[in-house]
Amino acid sequence: MSRFRAHSVLPSFNLALGFTLLYLSLIVLIPLSALFFKTATLGWGGFWDVITGDRVVASLRVTFLTSFIAALINAFFGLIVAWVLVRYTFPGKRIVDALVDLPFALPTAVAGITLAALYAPNGWMGQYFAAHDIKVAYTPTGIVVALTFIGLPFVVRTVQPVLADVEAEVEEAAASLGAGRWAVFSRVIFPAIYPALLTGFALAFARAIGEYGSVIFIAGNMPYISEIAPLLIVAKLEQYDYAGATAIAVVMLLLSFALLLALNALQWWTSRRGAR
Repeated sequence: MSRFRAHSVLPSFNLALGFTLLYLSLIVLIPLSALFFKTATLGWGGFWDVITGDRVVASLRVTFLTSFIAALINAFFGLIVAWVLVRYTFPGKRIVDALVDLPFALPTAVAGITLAALYAPNGWMGQYFAAHDIKVAYTPTGIVVALTFIGLPFVVRTVQPVLADVEAEVEEAAASLGAGRWAVFSRVIFPAIYPALLTGFALAFARAIGEYGSVIFIAGNMPYISEIAPLLIVAKLEQYDYAGATAIAVVMLLLSFALLLALNALQWWTSRRGAR
């Protein structure tokens, strides 16, 4: 019996792998290597002095805490938005669906200025918060608002196609067996969309950590209070302290990678547990 080998329209494996490694090296590996090499010029003592400075630690705390809170908010409300877009038909649905992608198209600086104008004490929305002695703009709360704005599409667009693939027959079968709405959602729907929701959360979190343009206008940029790490990096670059800037960037990179690795491990463990 003759064997027929399936041919692919793409190049051979070796050639495709070579292009892949070359592309990743030029775009990812070489810039990251340069980041570490530049930081290494400080030496271990200099590096430790930079990353343990009070202002740096405070900025990292603000950055990661606000990013985590914004990602949690997006995970909750992004799921609701995806649910509405998938399960319901209503006038203006396409407009609402298009508005979800607005943070992708809108320049982040424009988003930051707009949010600052809206939530300032004399802004359209901020005046109502100010009447109850609640400050949004120029506080860490404003940072959370900006990061929530830019991170929402990542959750919605990740969950939406998975939710659309959940078969209605499975839900109907569970309901016919006496399961209530909450039981159907928690035991049938949520396990199916949970990996996608976790992925959307991780993407929104990673995007928020490195955000700069939409934050600086609404944060207030007060050291130890509302100063984010990317702003501190830019400040060091303006002072020609390139090694100090890369040292902060390395810490952000390592912490982000560790958190994303933990989330991916949790997602893998959950999917493996569900397969059993």
